[in-house]
Amino acid sequence: MEAEFPDLKEIKLPKIKPTYIWGGLIALLVLIFLSTSFYSIEPHETGVVLTFGKFTRITQPGLHFKIPFGVETVVKVPVKRQLKQEFGFRTLQAGVKTKYDSRKYQNESLMLTGDLSCADVEWIVQYRIDDPVLFLFKARQPEETLRWASESAMRQVVGDRSVTEVLTTGRAEVALEVTALLQDIVDSYQLGIGIQVVVLQDVNPPDAVKASFNEVNQALQEKEEMINQARSAYNQVIPRARGEAAETILNAEGYALNRVNRAQGEASRFISIYNEYRKAKSVTRQRLYLEMITTVLPEVRRKIVIDDDLSGVLPLLNLNGEVLK
Repeated sequence: MEAEFPDLKEIKLPKIKPTYIWGGLIALLVLIFLSTSFYSIEPHETGVVLTFGKFTRITQPGLHFKIPFGVETVVKVPVKRQLKQEFGFRTLQAGVKTKYDSRKYQNESLMLTGDLSCADVEWIVQYRIDDPVLFLFKARQPEETLRWASESAMRQVVGDRSVTEVLTTGRAEVALEVTALLQDIVDSYQLGIGIQVVVLQDVNPPDAVKASFNEVNQALQEKEEMINQARSAYNQVIPRARGEAAETILNAEGYALNRVNRAQGEASRFISIYNEYRKAKSVTRQRLYLEMITTVLPEVRRKIVIDDDLSGVLPLLNLNGEVLK
């Protein structure tokens, strides 16, 4: 049985009134007008308004009006957000447990130091957009230019230092010098970017020489330890010897001064006594005798007083050390 199709001529389409068509067009135009006339700028952004592709003005955060239908366009630039670029590594997911890309970016991080050694340097450049107009129109690819400038500045600074300084003591100085040098390069290129800080994330010797480098570092540490021990022993012995020598010298000087002063005092005393003796010899002689007796007799334990006229002294003396009663 063949299917029967209706005659198309007999089908009557509903008629649309012209007023509905014009109303729809007007509503569409109004919708396009509203959607292309108003725009909002977030608190961390700045709006750069272009009229037929030419810079016109800058708008601050809030709701603003622009000429619709593509006459004016707005480019939003995050001027208050801190941006960063990573070199030698890539962060896949930031958080409490940050995940990093397992791939190596040694074309960025591997560089030559001033003592012709190799170092694997990973760092971060944190920056902000200070001038959105310069950032958008002065350089074709400002962020890519910043990346190349950062790598150039880091290689220049690392190339002026030894590998030991880059790996250990000079990391802070390297970061500060790269920050200043990179800012000068960015200003000369007029990128409209302000460098906030350069952080050395990780600095290591290349994997091929890491074992040998660790052995060298261990030897240097042992050397420094032995030097410090020797200095400690030196500081314990030498100052003590110097102190003892100074003490001996002071004692000798004190002894010499004491002997000289005592000799001078005795000489002066002798002269004064001699002068008195010349004036009255008998009196002075008697006084000296009495002074001597006063000094000597208290030291004698047993005293025997003998008359000048006594002739037999032996019976009075006890040869065993006892006095006869």
